[in-house]
Amino acid sequence: MKITLKAALAIGVALAFPASAMADEIAVIVKTTNSNFWQNVNKGALAAVEGSGLTMTFDGPASESAVADQVNMVDNAVNRGVKGIVLAPSDPEALIPAVRRANEAGIAVAIIDSALGEGGAGTYQTLLSTDNCAAGKLAAGKMIEAVGGEGKVAVMSYVAGVGSELGRVGCFVEEVKASSKIEIVGPFYSQSQMATALNQTTDVLAANPDLKGIFGANEPTAIGMARAIQQAGKAGQVVAIGFDGNEDLQAFVKDGTLLGTLVQGSFQMGDLGVKAVADLIGGKSVEAQIDTGVVFVTKENIDTDEAKNVLY
Repeated sequence: MKITLKAALAIGVALAFPASAMADEIAVIVKTTNSNFWQNVNKGALAAVEGSGLTMTFDGPASESAVADQVNMVDNAVNRGVKGIVLAPSDPEALIPAVRRANEAGIAVAIIDSALGEGGAGTYQTLLSTDNCAAGKLAAGKMIEAVGGEGKVAVMSYVAGVGSELGRVGCFVEEVKASSKIEIVGPFYSQSQMATALNQTTDVLAANPDLKGIFGANEPTAIGMARAIQQAGKAGQVVAIGFDGNEDLQAFVKDGTLLGTLVQGSFQMGDLGVKAVADLIGGKSVEAQIDTGVVFVTKENIDTDEAKNVLY
């Protein structure tokens, strides 16, 4: 299905804001700026806007749990009359009213990474994301194979209820339960704080000396998890799978602390998100959903072009 902004909405936004307030701006608003993953989204967005005749701003709260701050950022973008918004919503429900206001103002909206809740249907034009459920199932399959289909596996998650978390962690747990005799420990929620994940993992390892595997479901969580495994002297003894692909996680894959890490196309989210909004602004149609992909990066394939294209 393809969707384009209606001409009437374009006229509406012209009437709602004076010309002086309407720079040809695309506002890219992510879950937090304090993460290499989101900075890689920024790189993709900057690459896309170059030579387009549009300008771009990049913003996000100090942490992924600062949902109210992100809502304010979207409202501010609407109030200053931007032409388009690329948004990675920190909460699937809390961002719906702000996105609805953007849509009502005739602003082109692309959602990236995490979907809005069902109530947000029709308030944006396209969703660009990893198929997080497929990624969770892929991680589960790798874990089941590595631990032999039985024993205890801990799940270190990030922010409960976020769209990406529901698919990624939910489908990991479902697949493990459906396809093995593995006992799930957790999930535990780090709030995307590395130090919290480190402390939680340290406690999980101490409380479960027979733990066979552990899954860290996003960048800061996986980094904290891996550091805790190293500090506990269990690198290579516990099967660990991470998510995302910054330099820290690449190092953990190379030294064997992680069996592997699932890496999303973060650059592609920024690049394709801005391009989609630019097309909408230009009156073109875009796909309603765009899969930005995932690669399972291991010591064996980390130097291949496929891995290098998604690592950051």
